[in-house]
Amino acid sequence: MELSEYESIIGVDLGGTKVAAGKIAGNRLTGTVQKLIPALSKNRQDILDIVIEVIEAVFDESTAAIGIGIPGLTDSEKGIIYDVQNIPSWKEVKLKQILEERFRVPVYLDNDANCYVLGELFFGAGKGCSDFVGLTLGTGMGAGIIKNGVLLSGAHGGAGEFGNIPYLNSIYEDYCSGKFFLKTKGIKGEVLLEAAKNSDPFALKAFEEFGFHLGNAVKTILFAVDPRKIIIGGSVAQAAPYFKTQMWKSLLDFPFKSALKGFDVLFSNVQHIAVLGAASLCLMEQQKTSDLLKTN
Repeated sequence: MELSEYESIIGVDLGGTKVAAGKIAGNRLTGTVQKLIPALSKNRQDILDIVIEVIEAVFDESTAAIGIGIPGLTDSEKGIIYDVQNIPSWKEVKLKQILEERFRVPVYLDNDANCYVLGELFFGAGKGCSDFVGLTLGTGMGAGIIKNGVLLSGAHGGAGEFGNIPYLNSIYEDYCSGKFFLKTKGIKGEVLLEAAKNSDPFALKAFEEFGFHLGNAVKTILFAVDPRKIIIGGSVAQAAPYFKTQMWKSLLDFPFKSALKGFDVLFSNVQHIAVLGAASLCLMEQQKTSDLLKTN
């Protein structure tokens, strides 16, 4: 997918502590800006003002659409945000309507996991692949699914919630994200990563255990979706050299060997993937429109 039908688009990554925006033109990120959300400024309008401010910083007459990634529950069809992690005041915000009235261009929004997988589809390791899962491993575990070249949302937008599937005495997210290291080792993952780089036995063992659990999550995804590949991003992906061997060992007992032929797990290294992923909402909408015109 090229940007030929769009002069430029904007991607916005709304987080619990900061808002980042970037302008994409000619399939290239040409400018980014971000602003922290003050700890004592969490009311509804303050956050909205910050979102508008970062968009204005990269918006110009060439901007044709805006995509926004949200770390929480959204109604993508209506453009309503019902919950944002770490921003309690954003319980029901009609963000699409507000921003379209302000900027006079189409606005699309979705949860950040779906944006991530779209970012990989258009800008990352998912290019040219019509069936894959994007898995984000950070403080939590999120996933987006590309099936037959389009985003699989499900009847209620809940497709890809693998992190909430029951596993052992809890759910997968507690064993396949940064939560694992805090809950089982009492140490943050980034601290263990630095120790692992220095060949610390305790840290190396912790990542091997993590890899075992992640491998089980990969098997669950294979059973459920049968993707050609899984692309893993997020802060925990930086530690891949210390857990991926054990992850693959966990797959040795997968019963459907044919499903593993050509299957791969890749680790993302795309910079600004959250912003690119949000902008990719615009590209996916463009693709849907193009496909619809072809069938008529």
